[in-house]
Amino acid sequence: MSADHDPGARPNYAWRRASLRDLLVENRVDALLVTDLINIRYLTGFTGSNAALLVYAWDSSEDRTVICTDGRYITQVGEQVPDLRAEINRASARRVLEIAGEWQTGRVGFESHIVTVDQHQGFQALKAGLDLVPIPGLVEQLRMVKDGYEVAQLRAACDAADAALATLIERGGLRPGRTERQVARELEWLMFEHGSEAVSFETIVATGVNSAVPHHRPTDAVLATGDFVKLDFGAVVGGYHSDMTRTYVLGRASEWQREIYELVRASQQAGREALAPGAATKAVDAASRKVIEAAGYGDLFVHGLGHGVGLQIHEAPGIAKTGTGTLLDGVAVTVEPGVYFPGRGGVRIEDTLVVRKGGPELLTRTSKDLTVVD
Repeated sequence: MSADHDPGARPNYAWRRASLRDLLVENRVDALLVTDLINIRYLTGFTGSNAALLVYAWDSSEDRTVICTDGRYITQVGEQVPDLRAEINRASARRVLEIAGEWQTGRVGFESHIVTVDQHQGFQALKAGLDLVPIPGLVEQLRMVKDGYEVAQLRAACDAADAALATLIERGGLRPGRTERQVARELEWLMFEHGSEAVSFETIVATGVNSAVPHHRPTDAVLATGDFVKLDFGAVVGGYHSDMTRTYVLGRASEWQREIYELVRASQQAGREALAPGAATKAVDAASRKVIEAAGYGDLFVHGLGHGVGLQIHEAPGIAKTGTGTLLDGVAVTVEPGVYFPGRGGVRIEDTLVVRKGGPELLTRTSKDLTVVD
């Protein structure tokens, strides 16, 4: 299946399932039991909290694709997945495997990175005549490359986050005397006002020495003049997550703050410019990291450069020194280098981008120039 398929105004779930069938044939299984709820949403549009899906490998087998959920979702599954046979049974995975056994399916793959040992033992106890084959990560492999619908959702989520941050600053919400928690809650509410349906993760607001903690959780620490203030946050639209970090200085910037900020900005630009179809993920990390290492601060860049983003805030691929594989056209990723001085302060700058031939598409548009907020 072509990765550049554009399903238009809504996802073409049948096309996604057809793409999955190509992978099932490659892995020599007759069907796949899908139990990860995010993967089920990707393949069907169903958003309930209990479901299992059985997808067959044969091109002519769409009429045998079965989704199972429990009685709470009878109406919802009919509305969200009108094109598939729906079974109602609280033991969803067990029921679809029983059906696979009735159809004498043979080799059935299962998401071994999701299924627990106890669940697997329960599957085996069915004695349905199936050969259960562990196959991790097949749907995630498809999810890495975003289609036109997905990019539109990501773009809308990034727009909501950009607009929220701009409104926060315009209203004077980032000022000395406020606490990290106050700023975080206001920023989250503003994302809702600008169209977000949820927040991507707990918003990070880190002031002063707390800005040196990469994943600091907001506290009652008070913003003060001369502080770095690091904000890491994201909006969700259509189930798709944005991710952005900006670091500001309150009132006045010292020389060391300007130096570190410009260093991280140069590193982030190098990482963005390294994004290209076919680029090794560890090479992208290296392009950004070597800028910081050359300045003598390599030991203060303590995390990977970035990660995939989509229906989950952290998806494949990982962009890090230990990264494996290469980037594909249409993959959505973050680029987020940081330098952190324990007990003093730190800077991180992060964007969400889509890898494209000819250069990445930038989705988070808030300026990365050093900004001193008065």
